[in-house]
Amino acid sequence: MLLSVKALAKSYPGADGPVPVLRHVDLAMQAGETLALTGESGSGKSTILHLVGGLDTADSGEILLDGHDMTRLDDKGRAAMRRDAVGIVFQQFNLIPSLDVAANIAFQARLAGRYDPHATQDLAEALGLTAQMAKYPEQLSGGQQQRVAIARALAVRPRIILADEPTGNLDETTAEDVLDQMLALVAGTGAALMMVTHSRGLAARMERQVHLRQGTLE
Repeated sequence: MLLSVKALAKSYPGADGPVPVLRHVDLAMQAGETLALTGESGSGKSTILHLVGGLDTADSGEILLDGHDMTRLDDKGRAAMRRDAVGIVFQQFNLIPSLDVAANIAFQARLAGRYDPHATQDLAEALGLTAQMAKYPEQLSGGQQQRVAIARALAVRPRIILADEPTGNLDETTAEDVLDQMLALVAGTGAALMMVTHSRGLAARMERQVHLRQGTLE
């Protein structure tokens, strides 16, 4: 089992006290599995991604990722897990504007000590970015920027990819193309993929779908 989430709970401060976002969520994933998280806005989808990726801390529960309990790690430990085992694709891309495409793709892999120029070139070719490697993010279209973000997440050869509405800013045709490429690349690396999406069509492309309603799984 690559990922095991048990009794996960998370609340955020509100004007009248804590507001529950996740209520004792249980979830598991195998290596190489693809999973869609669906649900209305505010149901806790992105919160699960942030907790699994070590970007936030849970109130209670357990997150075992690749044998490590994320809930017992300090900030430094979570950062190390995020660097070494997790690839994150944000809806807003979060590329570094001062770095060109090649450097953006290599950024996390270099931090993890796993930069491979040949693998980086293969990713660029697979995602149609070969001609864009010397360009900067502001010179790219939205679809191209998203491809760079995906390449960056995969370049570190992570155990799991966490994608938060990765095609939310793209038109339908580009979204389908980007997802095709992401699924092909994930299948080739054996990484698991957990994707938050509002699109029923994109969710249907995943091996498994999990629906959240008011912080609980249905």
